[in-house]
Amino acid sequence: MTALDGTSATGRTLRSWQDPALPVAERVDALLAEMTLEEKIGQLGSRWLGNVMRDDPGEGTEEKSEGTANVAPMQDVFAASGRVPFEEAARHGLGHLTRVFGSAPVTAVEGAAEVVRLQSEVVRRSRLGIPALVHEECLTGFTTYGATVYPAAIAWGATFDPDLVERMAAAIGRDMRAVGVHQGLSPVLDVVRDYRWGRVEETMGEDPYLVSMLGAAYVRGLEGAGVIATLKHFAGYSASRAARNHGPVPMGRRELMDMILPTFETALVEGGARSVMNSYSDVDGVPAAADPWLLTDLLRDEWGFAGTVVSDYWAIPFLATMHQVAADTGEAGVQALTAGIDVELPDTLGFGQHLAGRVRRGELPEALVDRAARRLLTQKVELGLLDPDWTPEGSVAGAEAVDLDSPANRALARELAERSIVLLDAGTALPLLGEGRPGGRPEPRRVAVVGPCADDPRTFMGCYAFPNHVLPRHPGLGLGVAAPSLLDALRAELPEAELVHEPGCEVRGDDRSGFAAALRAAREADVCVAVVGDLAGMFGLGTSGEGCDADDLRLPGAQEDLLAELAATGTPVVVVVVSGRPYALGRVSETAAALVQSFMPGEEGGAAIAGVLSGRVQPGGKLPVQIPRGHGGQPGTYLQPPLGSNSHGISNLDPTPLFPFGHGTSYTTFEIDSLRIDAAEVPTDGEFTVSVRVRNTGGRAGEEVVQLFLHDVVAQVTRPVRQLTGFARVRLEPGASAVATFTVPADRTAFTGRDLRRVVEPGDIEVFVGASASDLPCRGRIRLTGPLRHVGAGRRLVTRVSVEPAPGSSATQQGGTDAGQS
Repeated sequence: MTALDGTSATGRTLRSWQDPALPVAERVDALLAEMTLEEKIGQLGSRWLGNVMRDDPGEGTEEKSEGTANVAPMQDVFAASGRVPFEEAARHGLGHLTRVFGSAPVTAVEGAAEVVRLQSEVVRRSRLGIPALVHEECLTGFTTYGATVYPAAIAWGATFDPDLVERMAAAIGRDMRAVGVHQGLSPVLDVVRDYRWGRVEETMGEDPYLVSMLGAAYVRGLEGAGVIATLKHFAGYSASRAARNHGPVPMGRRELMDMILPTFETALVEGGARSVMNSYSDVDGVPAAADPWLLTDLLRDEWGFAGTVVSDYWAIPFLATMHQVAADTGEAGVQALTAGIDVELPDTLGFGQHLAGRVRRGELPEALVDRAARRLLTQKVELGLLDPDWTPEGSVAGAEAVDLDSPANRALARELAERSIVLLDAGTALPLLGEGRPGGRPEPRRVAVVGPCADDPRTFMGCYAFPNHVLPRHPGLGLGVAAPSLLDALRAELPEAELVHEPGCEVRGDDRSGFAAALRAAREADVCVAVVGDLAGMFGLGTSGEGCDADDLRLPGAQEDLLAELAATGTPVVVVVVSGRPYALGRVSETAAALVQSFMPGEEGGAAIAGVLSGRVQPGGKLPVQIPRGHGGQPGTYLQPPLGSNSHGISNLDPTPLFPFGHGTSYTTFEIDSLRIDAAEVPTDGEFTVSVRVRNTGGRAGEEVVQLFLHDVVAQVTRPVRQLTGFARVRLEPGASAVATFTVPADRTAFTGRDLRRVVEPGDIEVFVGASASDLPCRGRIRLTGPLRHVGAGRRLVTRVSVEPAPGSSATQQGGTDAGQS
């Protein structure tokens, strides 16, 4: 049946599904009515041309190299897949085009030309001419050649600044949209549960509320630029046993609901994300890709999500090859479609045309195909892809003018980097310049800059940054962006000092042949800056990143031994850790003259770290994860019930961290006091306000992050000793003070009870306010009264925050505090 209704501006007859004047749902209904079963199935698939994980002559694929050495499971999937040629895949239409820009080094103009070519083929070869969505990665910026490399997500967490994250995401989205990209595979909303996991760098930390607020902000930025945000990995991926990538998740439903799922719910409700990507994990034996409770009952029926669920790459065939819950890829496709996955990425394997035969034999309800196709087609209508004036060329009209690494982008990357750096301890050595030097020490005339991360800007970048993700296969192209190393930046930052550089060792490996030169440089210097940490990679090719999990939390390779020998020289050693995960620094802290933590700060990281070291930049970052004390004794995250904290002699292992969640100092000092709670009691469906005064008691302007924690004194299940419930980033001039006020809905105390229903329980709640999870000078209590309440979708997720100057003072609220409140 062909639906004809209306004419275009040129007088051409329009099918009703092409008419922009009609409601979206009506257009989608008309299109579905016109489509064959095969055409509807075509919309559920995708195609990745240029995939480096297989040889596919004629599709522009690069040869395999060591960068893809450890992807045997993916190779096995392809070997058994019988993937059809692109022309055949496009014959019935295509849902997505995969990583046109992100698979090989192409310029914006070259990538746009390829988008036009592929879209033209999809439109020409299919009967109805429906274009595909184009998706790309954007974990540290648009993952393409020459695009700005922003700090990794763990660094966003250290900013405690949702407004800044939203501005970054908006810039990323504008660049992607200008070259014809419709969907970004970000943000990662996994909550860190074990620091040894390789993908800690892709997360925003270990606290669900912090991740929720920053994640929702990222979604608002990307969606506001017209790019579909994709929440991942739904759900439980970060809690694998022993922190092993793709490992099983031994997590009960209650922990999943209280620690893992709130970040996704908040990003949907407060951010407006239009897509979700499933996790590779199986949780308590059920793979996420085949879990109808997760993908339909919870996500759709309870939370009301109306967008698309896309599979993580090869997650559908993995049901057969890795989880072994399906006999083959075809059966895996049936399970995934039934559970609630709508579109298969990055290639059509499980969602192939075999589904048509299953429908006709009565083995699969056609309604499930229609359900998934409807969701994707709705987004294509909303994006304008089915409008009569859409053309492949018009979709990339901004490509000629776009500068993917513009000065504005770089300024934003610098701001993020500077705000993310955490001064763990200024000690006796920092800042290097200026009047604030500890003990009146003279400024250094000779500086030794050592360590494997000192002169390698790749260490500033995450594993999904293009220079680390793709360019290792193209060594002649460099980084594609200007990214000064810390050594380069220190030369500019300390023009009066003589700098001597010796790496000492590599990031990985036990080679100590460079120790002697590094030690000699340190002995002859006034101060030594030792830069240690990670180099991100994929599947074991780095010390951080996807598939780069750690046995323990000792600095990789010989780096800790290098630090110990540097300290023995007697020269003050400033230790700078540039990493994707927190490392155990207990032994290092005993001899370091100062400690700085920088979580993969991106292409502008060198200047940002150098500015903090010199004192030009006032540090204000806070830890989104704890810094452990010992290598092997896992402290867990700070969100521990009573038995997870120090058990006072019952165990010989002390889980107390070296530096707690939320910690970070600066070159000025702050005091937080004058706690006020507006009521002694509040009903379980009410709200209460908590206010404190924060004062800058030092001699420099600076920023403090005021943090509010709650503790349920007696509950029907064990609860964290304390849990973040609000935060406000406040900038103050010397001597100035401000009042930070938190309006806390009783719903923020909700938890999953013994019957697996979320409740707000009457009883006493302890209130803590301070500068970290351990520095809490303000303490009080409030009682929730009335009946126990069951709450679900629609509960209040956000603590509202306001900052006002204290009487007779002035202050600036930075970062919009929590997330988008008025």
